[in-house]
Amino acid sequence: MRRLWLLFAQTVTVVLALYFVYKAVGGERPAPVRVQQMGSTDHPAAMLEAGPSKPPLSAAGSYRAAAARAMPAVVNIITSKMPKRGKHPLLRDPFFKKFFDNRERDDDDEESSLGSGVIVSAQGYILTNNHVVEAADEIEVVLADGRKAAARLVGTDPETDLAVIKINLDKLPVIVLGQAEQAQVGDVVLAIGNPFGVGQTVTMGIISALGRNNLHINHFENFIQTDAAINFGNSGGALVDTGGNLLGINSAIYSQSGGSVGIGFAIPVSTAKNVMEAIIKTGHVVRGWIGVESQEITPELASSFGLQRQSGAIIAGVVRNGPADKGGIKPGDILLSVDGQPVTDTNSMLNLIAQLVPGGKAKMTVLRKNRETTLDITVGKRPANTK
Repeated sequence: MRRLWLLFAQTVTVVLALYFVYKAVGGERPAPVRVQQMGSTDHPAAMLEAGPSKPPLSAAGSYRAAAARAMPAVVNIITSKMPKRGKHPLLRDPFFKKFFDNRERDDDDEESSLGSGVIVSAQGYILTNNHVVEAADEIEVVLADGRKAAARLVGTDPETDLAVIKINLDKLPVIVLGQAEQAQVGDVVLAIGNPFGVGQTVTMGIISALGRNNLHINHFENFIQTDAAINFGNSGGALVDTGGNLLGINSAIYSQSGGSVGIGFAIPVSTAKNVMEAIIKTGHVVRGWIGVESQEITPELASSFGLQRQSGAIIAGVVRNGPADKGGIKPGDILLSVDGQPVTDTNSMLNLIAQLVPGGKAKMTVLRKNRETTLDITVGKRPANTK
């Protein structure tokens, strides 16, 4: 009887030991993890087993497609300028050269600078800023795919700070021109360029303002303002929309330190396109001119003149024997419209007159002694570097 009891006890002990080993090794399947969104109900479809995370197929809010579309057409521009002063004959002598070596290098080294540009034509035309290529003796263009080419200057327009250069390469990427007039404050934009020579860089921001003028950067100003970071070397680069379409040519920044503080300015593509077409056609831009100096209508001036309006531009001076003088415009007149287009301020007056064809006639309405008068003015050609 005792033997039977010992055999039973040993059997129970072995069975219990096997049971505990089975439990410890993992004989049970782990319970599924519950994943439930706010507002959802308990449903078998909401019961997911835990597993390794997978990367999303697409990144929400990413602008990779716009960047990829525009970046190939944005180029780096390297300009060089030869020194104006030649070597003194004594500095060619080895004996004197070792004493004046540092000074010689400072005086005779080639000057170089960096900028950006945008390929706008399969024929190799590139838009950039005038100040990027101004006075350059040599211009080299480096494409995003690594190709390099010497460029020739087609023409410049200092009054808008635009220039056109040309390269001769095959299979060039061309940017798509956007609709700057449809842009609105708050739209997301990307700035593409070569800041500080580090290589092609894309920054993001929004349009902060439209139609910025009176900044005294260029003579004709109608800037798109953006907070997308623009730095030294970005000049001439592209400002594009979220579709990768060109909205403007990055031109300047407002900064007290020289670095980006979130206020950058781009020339609208509509302006750039008109300038580019004129430069390609004739080598320069021809603008209308009537020979007047203008002044903004301030509330104080409106009160002193007894004006009921603050739109228009006061004619402060008239060039003797100029188109305006010959057409009957006098100092003190207030220019209200040019060929039926209303003049809102001095900036709009300059732009409207510049669009006129030299040699043609334009009807201009002025306010003189509280009476409106329409005059026929024969438009002249705007002289170079006219203020």
